[in-house]
Amino acid sequence: MKITRTRFAPSPTGFMHVGGVRTALFAWLVAKQANGKFLLRLEDTDKNREVAGSAEHIMESLRWLGLEWDEGPDIGGSHAPYLQSERLDIYKQWAEKLIASGRAYADPYTKEELETFRVEAQKNKQPFLYRNHRPENPPVWDGSQALRFKSDPKVYHWEDAVLGDLSAGAEAVDDFILIKSDGYPTYNFCHIVDDELMEITHVIRSQEFIASVPRFLNLYDALGIDWPIFATLPYVMGADGKKKLGKRDGAKDILDYRKDGYLPETMINFLATLGWNDGSEQEIFSVKELIEKFSLARVQRSGAAFDEQRLLWMNGSHIRGISLDDLFDRTKNYWPEQSNQKSADYKKSVLGLIQERLKYFAEIPELTNFFFEDLPINLELITSNKQLKKLDNQQLKTYLQKALEVLTDSDFSVNNLSDILNNLLETTGEKPGILFSLIRIATTWAPASPGLADTLSVLGKETTLRRISASISSI
Repeated sequence: MKITRTRFAPSPTGFMHVGGVRTALFAWLVAKQANGKFLLRLEDTDKNREVAGSAEHIMESLRWLGLEWDEGPDIGGSHAPYLQSERLDIYKQWAEKLIASGRAYADPYTKEELETFRVEAQKNKQPFLYRNHRPENPPVWDGSQALRFKSDPKVYHWEDAVLGDLSAGAEAVDDFILIKSDGYPTYNFCHIVDDELMEITHVIRSQEFIASVPRFLNLYDALGIDWPIFATLPYVMGADGKKKLGKRDGAKDILDYRKDGYLPETMINFLATLGWNDGSEQEIFSVKELIEKFSLARVQRSGAAFDEQRLLWMNGSHIRGISLDDLFDRTKNYWPEQSNQKSADYKKSVLGLIQERLKYFAEIPELTNFFFEDLPINLELITSNKQLKKLDNQQLKTYLQKALEVLTDSDFSVNNLSDILNNLLETTGEKPGILFSLIRIATTWAPASPGLADTLSVLGKETTLRRISASISSI
């Protein structure tokens, strides 16, 4: 049996977003599950659209996610080179084979002549087919003209690992350009040559190419190449599920998620379950579980909506699933500047308090700033509170004064603080929603914070008493 060999072959024409990364992930999972090989190939033959730095960005994105390749442009391999712009001689050799067998010819027409043919077809309410205008005596191809494939139109039936049985009539097969007049091959030609030479067994790609498959099949046949296994992935859709997610619709650079503090394992989990499930209710998967359970047969045939809220929930779930030490190591670049004055142990204690509610690392400063500095006293936090606004200033000050008195005798362990605060509830006869909310606001001046006893314990006795005193004075 053949060794399973898959590839991800993007064009370096911009940043990577979720659609492209999901394609890479599915190809990587198929290879890993079969103990096969995953290749990275850069299809850089469209020089007009190429973006400087894009190739490096693609590799950095895949590496962040752990989608390491076995062969590729930076590490080489037995089928090098893996940059299509370095394989031009190879494509020319295969083009010469097609010319010799009568299956390719030089295109003699100008753009203006081609446009005339298109307009004529439109007037006759017919689809434009280039093969209807093949030159009877094409010139010898010398590389200065485009080279076209001479198709052999026929009905095609093929099996897609995701979409199932597919077919197309002869009208879907036409003469297309193999090599442009600038000497660079088209995707339609060079990906077939490369996949054959690189022994690719599975061609996994987006739905946008489905209409071109009959033409590809015609070229496979003309070159005497066995068809690989095709797997066509439906689009990643916008949140409303109505159209393909694009850059204009908020498709972010995948590395922006790294910048915001999403875990790579979250992105792998999220993208894998974007249009795939294992038949169970499970939503949180480790990478190891995905490799074991993934199957192209269970990829859905319809588009999958990109749900940002589900991604947030999933990232929070993965954050809660890692150790505090691991989390601390990963978040070292996300702390507020004021935290530099505190010890690593203090910061780790703070992180332990917010781990349960942390959704992504970039929100750490907002969730923790009051642990590192005195926030401005904002009495609106009290007056806007549905329960606290019922109390007058004297009542507020009385409750805080009582809290100050009992906390003065605390050793500020969590257990001791819990006992003292609960006893204070009994002596004041007040509800936790009022008394504890007031103490929380007076000691943090933040819109939200972790549990009161935990927060006070980390803040420490000196800071807590000082802030309560300042709050009393302000009220």
